[in-house]
Amino acid sequence: MRASLLQIAVDPDESVDSRRQRVAALVRQQRGAGLVVLPELWPMGAFAYESFADEAEPLDGPTFAAMSKAASDAGVWLHAGSIVERAASGTGTLYNTSLVISPAGELVRTYRKIHRFGFDKGEATLMGAGDELVTVALPETTLGLATCYDLRFPELFRGLIDAGAELLVVPAGWPARRRAHWTLLTRARAVENQAYVLACATAGSHAGVAQSGHSVVVDPWGEVLAEAGTDEEVLTVEIDPAKVATTREQFPVLKDRLLGLERPRR
Repeated sequence: MRASLLQIAVDPDESVDSRRQRVAALVRQQRGAGLVVLPELWPMGAFAYESFADEAEPLDGPTFAAMSKAASDAGVWLHAGSIVERAASGTGTLYNTSLVISPAGELVRTYRKIHRFGFDKGEATLMGAGDELVTVALPETTLGLATCYDLRFPELFRGLIDAGAELLVVPAGWPARRRAHWTLLTRARAVENQAYVLACATAGSHAGVAQSGHSVVVDPWGEVLAEAGTDEEVLTVEIDPAKVATTREQFPVLKDRLLGLERPRR
């Protein structure tokens, strides 16, 4: 299964609409991939808080329309990163919402980010929190969805593998000043869950915050299969979904879990 991570540079001088069209063209170039992944909030930038309300859109808004057409044209499964979603309910609450689109261009699943970053400002105060663990069944494997700051909360990932996830997808807008944490945590989530981690970050700088880049693919043993640099880049790697089951059979550490289980121990 070929996976392509599109590490998009978010340039404040590029309009959101121009970026949508440019990214759609990049997605179309990934024909033959089993999965294409985009970063978190790439249309406007994860730290561009002042733009969230103006750029918020419904699930079937302009970002979905552009990405749906691109996924269909390329015939790929597309994790389209995340958008600022304005809920259809009367409250108009904003959410950091990921979109997973099928090769037919259909919106298959969405994930509203559970852990909002910012403490007492930014995303934490401007957006609502999701409350659902989300997995997506692909023909080759099952995805578990998380977003950026979620990476710091291992219990979320335990829940995803208990729900059947074998490949953990983490779009992010991670700051360069905490790049060391990004590298450490992506490998830790892979090792402790014996799963692939596909972590796709933004490049460039937006709202004055330099982005880490360094999108990465980690296998179930914690080995880095591919890693991007700091500029915009397409990171492509061949992964073997069967390696998850093989790793868990050869080193059955997950069977020795004692805490946080609803099922009896073997």
